[in-house]
Amino acid sequence: MASTSGDGFSPDPPTSNDAEQPPIAPMRMPTVEEIRGQDIWDNCAVRSVVSGVMGGGIGLFLGLFLGSMDNSLMQDEMTARQQFVYTAKQMGRRGWGSAKSFAVMGFIFSAAECVVEKARAKHDMTNTVVAGCVTGGAISAKGGPKAACAGCAGFAAFSVLIEKFLERHT
Repeated sequence: MASTSGDGFSPDPPTSNDAEQPPIAPMRMPTVEEIRGQDIWDNCAVRSVVSGVMGGGIGLFLGLFLGSMDNSLMQDEMTARQQFVYTAKQMGRRGWGSAKSFAVMGFIFSAAECVVEKARAKHDMTNTVVAGCVTGGAISAKGGPKAACAGCAGFAAFSVLIEKFLERHT
């Protein structure tokens, strides 16, 4: 390296990598309100209740949609008013049933994942697998041990697939 200045130091010419990198921005410290909000969201009970409510909302809309698709076997013999009433009742039943199911599912999964994450002090795929297994096992426990094991394996696999899908698309 040849030196052109009198002090014996010559800076290297800028390379193409140096020119492409953006300048380093100063780090902004979170405000007190942001810290409090994060502390509230880190509470497993809050996170579980919010997930249950959101799951119930999704289940309600899904049930209303699927309920509107149900066709009566006696639809040809019904008047328009009877068909409307029948469809409205089906939508209500399916919406309410789906809302309860999705709310329970969201609550259990979120609670299990949060508790496992706090116990392990890590956020990784193992938390998702354990939470999926707990959720699937709990939901299908009425069917006996075989059903609980199948539910555990199925929901754990589904949870991993969803996690991988969301990880790739974020």
